[in-house]
Amino acid sequence: MRETFYDLSAPEALKELASGENGLDAGEAAKRLGEHGENKLEGAKEASLLEMFFLQFKDFLVIILIIAALISVVLGLVNDEGILDGVIIFAIVIINAVLGVYQEYKAGAALKALKEMSAPKAKVIRNGATGKIPSNELVPGDIVILEAGDYVPADVRLISSTNLKIDESALTGESVPAEKFYDAVLAHDAGLGDRINSGYMGTIVTYGRGSAVVGSTGMKTEMGKIAKAISETEDETTPLQKLLDAFGKMLGIACIIVCVVIFIIGLFLLKMDTFEIFMSSVALAVAAIPEGLTIVVTVILAIGVQKMVKRNAIIKKLSAVETLGSTTVICSDKTGTLTQNKMTVVKIYDNETSYPVTGTGYSAEGGISGEINQNLRLLIEGAALCNDAVFLPAEKKIIGDPTEGALVVLAEKLGMGKDELNKNYPREAEFPFDSARKLMSTFHRKDGKFIMYTKGAPDELIAKSARVFKNSAPQEMTEADRAKILADNDDCAKNALRVLAVAYKELDEITNPSEQEHDLVFLGLLCMIDPPREEVKAAVATCRSAGIDVKMITGDHGVTARAIAIDLGISAPGGNVITGREITEMDDARLAEEVKSTNVFARVSPEHKVRLVSAIRENKNICAMTGDGVNDAPSLKKADIGVAMGITGTDVSKEAADMILTDDNFASIVSAVEEGRTIYSNIRKVIGYLISCNIGEILVIFFAMIINVFFRHLPKLPLMTVQLLSINLITDAFPAFALGMEEKESDVMNQKPRDPNADLVDKKMAAAIIFQSIGLAIGCLASFFIGFALTGDEETATTFCFVTIVLGELLRAYSARSENVSIFKMKFFGNAFLNRSVLASILFLAASVYIPALNPIFKTRFMPVNYLLIALVFSLIPFFAGELSKKYTKTL
Repeated sequence: MRETFYDLSAPEALKELASGENGLDAGEAAKRLGEHGENKLEGAKEASLLEMFFLQFKDFLVIILIIAALISVVLGLVNDEGILDGVIIFAIVIINAVLGVYQEYKAGAALKALKEMSAPKAKVIRNGATGKIPSNELVPGDIVILEAGDYVPADVRLISSTNLKIDESALTGESVPAEKFYDAVLAHDAGLGDRINSGYMGTIVTYGRGSAVVGSTGMKTEMGKIAKAISETEDETTPLQKLLDAFGKMLGIACIIVCVVIFIIGLFLLKMDTFEIFMSSVALAVAAIPEGLTIVVTVILAIGVQKMVKRNAIIKKLSAVETLGSTTVICSDKTGTLTQNKMTVVKIYDNETSYPVTGTGYSAEGGISGEINQNLRLLIEGAALCNDAVFLPAEKKIIGDPTEGALVVLAEKLGMGKDELNKNYPREAEFPFDSARKLMSTFHRKDGKFIMYTKGAPDELIAKSARVFKNSAPQEMTEADRAKILADNDDCAKNALRVLAVAYKELDEITNPSEQEHDLVFLGLLCMIDPPREEVKAAVATCRSAGIDVKMITGDHGVTARAIAIDLGISAPGGNVITGREITEMDDARLAEEVKSTNVFARVSPEHKVRLVSAIRENKNICAMTGDGVNDAPSLKKADIGVAMGITGTDVSKEAADMILTDDNFASIVSAVEEGRTIYSNIRKVIGYLISCNIGEILVIFFAMIINVFFRHLPKLPLMTVQLLSINLITDAFPAFALGMEEKESDVMNQKPRDPNADLVDKKMAAAIIFQSIGLAIGCLASFFIGFALTGDEETATTFCFVTIVLGELLRAYSARSENVSIFKMKFFGNAFLNRSVLASILFLAASVYIPALNPIFKTRFMPVNYLLIALVFSLIPFFAGELSKKYTKTL
């Protein structure tokens, strides 16, 4: 099958690709997907599980431990002392490696799932029906719909186009969008930049619309050919992960220094066996360094982000989760985000009479009282014909723009269905809407002539109208007419109603559609409302308590914006409203000052949004900004958190954003902020827990050796090498993960936003770590020395210490469930994952102590119940130290 079709006509291209305007059927599409593969660019080869396993052994300390284990095996064979110690160390290292692979695999799988969730969709016609599918499922022969704001999903040959322009700068370097014409047939040697009848993967539709047949997909596209030498896989590292990595290395160096000191004390002061103290020092370093902390955090971030999906927020970048917890200002569009996006016409002005309209939402029920006169008929006819929306009465659903949908629903209510109107007055041409003109025009054949219907912003349409339709005929527009129309428009706006105007113009022929919007006949106004979402008012109140300022930034009339803002609690009655025109007149310093006290910005263009974001950030705020259009991309990029609309948003806005709302609902942004705060809070819990446990383990060995310097009759090592490694295995893996799965705390949205520049381990966490580490050391050493005093046996004493430290760290995990709230004020066993992790760890501990065959392996002795109770009592010390630290650190 050929890969280029620009030298064929549109019908020839369809024939060559064995397709038609109704598209492929499901069976044929599946067959071609199998033949051609997925429509995606190939990335770098992913590491296999085996490669991931061997990468676990690249750590310097692990390599030393393996060498030490080998030496232990050799010495055991030479001295006929057995190889059990070396084999056990090997086994623990391998189990740790398996756990590391599991963690990395889980993190990778979660990140892959996130990428798939945020992958772009393509509008495709299959079996004659239009729908959306993931763009990677496209195959040659598929028919795709292209509209302004879409990415071209594959290399395509146009089969229809209307004022279509595509930005191909990423491919050709041409800065000006290329105009496209479906009916052109080009020479076979036409250059890439000259192929005006084709579109290419990754380029952006900036204007107009069209349809096309897919010619090439995946690596066979022009973009694919370029990508062959480029890896598309990005290994994202968030600022927090980088900080953790740097902190882990710093902590690791400190741990190694302490372990070297311990080695020196043991070797020279305590005259211990060189190999024994060396093995213990290396094992302690391996156990004490939180080498898996970054991976644990990655998994927590990724799983937390997947939880956000259930709350209608897709996070595209893990770094956005960190920023969410710091958000201080949310800038939200009004329509569809703060409101229901179900526009309903509630009042009509036809230049003579005002008509209230009954019935709300997307239902054909309701209408007006009285008969429909010629004025009203022309107004409704123009509103329905100059319109791209489709109304599905049975499903009570609109396909297309909600504002246009409201007009189609109105026509249906008045017995003027759009399908019938389109049949009677077919569309011959159009001049599509754009944000600069704020108008849309369509041209229709009517009574042997042509009529142009134009709809859009009332002020723009009034300026382009020379006459007004009333008393069943066009009449010259007087100043009185103009004043009345403007007064009617303001009356609607004061009641938070959105207003569209409609006009028409009769033509003998259609020439230059883009030059016909003048000398129009004004038909009237259509006033509609998009009611606020019920849940938004509560979400705004939650933001207030969370220290987050909410600002409405909308293209609507200032009066309308103020009314909705007051209703939702965004602005107080009499609050200031700044318009786009005023923003244009302000310098940056003045704007930065005004945004401090203003929460409503009306008549704002996408260009103004960028300045507003800059002004808000200038005041040291962390800003989230919503957007859905092509022109919103710069402001979404500029914001700390760009939030695109999943339903109404364009592909370009979704690509520029950090987060996509699947329900276009403001409340979902607040839910995502709440989830972001919870995730960061849980990460702090994990960090505090792991570091306090690791430092506590070092202190146990260090203090025991210092004590032995002065009391030589006491045993030197409270924990054996295999026990140190086992503690790392039992307490660091799953309990830490379980803390990362902790549910949100009740006051998470009553706290101030997190300072993104704050230290990772702040005064509060540092003080808590000191409390808990010392508590762990005291409890374990007391248990160790009492065990020795009771039995006079070193191995029994180390068993006391081993049991105490494991139980102490597991109990500490429960205390770590909150940094501020006592566990006794929480549901103690409220974290099911933690309960299961602790139970598994206790069973492991019990097996190592009470199964005789395992005693030689873990250097333990059988403990009678009374001894076990002593160890259990001392294991409560670190737990209560954790609880006391909450009280002490509350004011830090």
